Amino acid sequence: MMWQLLLGALLMLALSVVFMAWPRSARAGEQQTPAQLFAERMDLLAAARDAGELAEQDFDSAANELKQQFLEQEAKAVQLKASQSSWRWYGGLTVAVLLLVGGIYSWNGHYRELADWQLAQQKLPEYGERALLDRGEPLSEQELARFGLALRTKLARDGDDAAAWFLLGRIWLSQGFMMDAIDAFEKALQMTPNRPALLISYSQALLVVGGDDKLAKAGRALARALTAEPDNLDALSLLAYVAYEKGDMTEAAAAWSILLDRLPTSDPRYAVVLQKLQELGHEVSARQERLVLLTLEVDPALRQQHPDASVFVFVRQPDGPALPVAAQRIPVPAGELQLMLTEDMAMQPGWTLASIEDVEVVARFSPSGSVDDRQGSFEVVSAPQLFSDGKVQVSLRLKAD
Repeated sequence: MMWQLLLGALLMLALSVVFMAWPRSARAGEQQTPAQLFAERMDLLAAARDAGELAEQDFDSAANELKQQFLEQEAKAVQLKASQSSWRWYGGLTVAVLLLVGGIYSWNGHYRELADWQLAQQKLPEYGERALLDRGEPLSEQELARFGLALRTKLARDGDDAAAWFLLGRIWLSQGFMMDAIDAFEKALQMTPNRPALLISYSQALLVVGGDDKLAKAGRALARALTAEPDNLDALSLLAYVAYEKGDMTEAAAAWSILLDRLPTSDPRYAVVLQKLQELGHEVSARQERLVLLTLEVDPALRQQHPDASVFVFVRQPDGPALPVAAQRIPVPAGELQLMLTEDMAMQPGWTLASIEDVEVVARFSPSGSVDDRQGSFEVVSAPQLFSDGKVQVSLRLKAD
């Protein structure tokens, strides 16, 4: 960028010299005549001639020589003065041109973009961690723009990369550049065609743009996402909206009904889905949130022997997946403790207390405080329980050997 600035300044200076030097040279040529006639010395020569001290022929020769000397001296003086004036003029012109070009560049140049680009390259790893891993403060709009700039540079330098195109698409989606986001997602899908998060983001952009063709593409993408992850609530929610926008109220109601059964009542989407179903004429009412009430009694000797221990309490489906539908970790208590596990304590979206009808409650004692440490650990498990009015009440006891 700096060489462009210098080149522009030199070009403007050259043009200025071309347009300004010609008239100044013409004026300088007009001033190349003696400024005076050295009258005093001529008078002396004339007086000598009149007194008979100088012959007429000698007078003419001396006068001509004197005039020639003065003409040469005057010409040198004029040239020196013109040269000094010219250097001052062109020096001032150079400074003026540089200031003018610098002012124009600072007002309408690209040095800020260059600085942003350099900063974006330096902070690309940090932006990635903050955007993907939620480390630190969320990215501001300016940082998001720099993140996009860095990703575009990476793609131009290193070639296609599915993760980079996906992230760039998410940035453009958040900035409202829907067609650019769609193009980025489609490039990522060419490399990773069955990634649920990518398919969902692609569908979001298509849904915002609208139109029969875009809605059809969104529906197909969401079907692939649900094939890969049948319990993905985001995909199910978007599928309902796609059907609604297409005018297929039956499919929309079916998707929203499934979603309503799987969403925790505390989820902000629960009230929206409930309202949508009611608008479509379905008689549904708000579901009571499911709770597991646990009375946990811990032998005081355990706390005395292992003061740094932890107790992991989780709820799972009997004879079902190993993944709990709710979990909580607490420091080892001494005595009796009342705990309440809710739908908000799910470890995976869509797999909550509302997803199952019967439960078993597990309390695991870990001396080291780590759930993966089996040395010295033991657990107690309740009998399977069915929900009654949305609640299950269980009592468990952890005792020292």
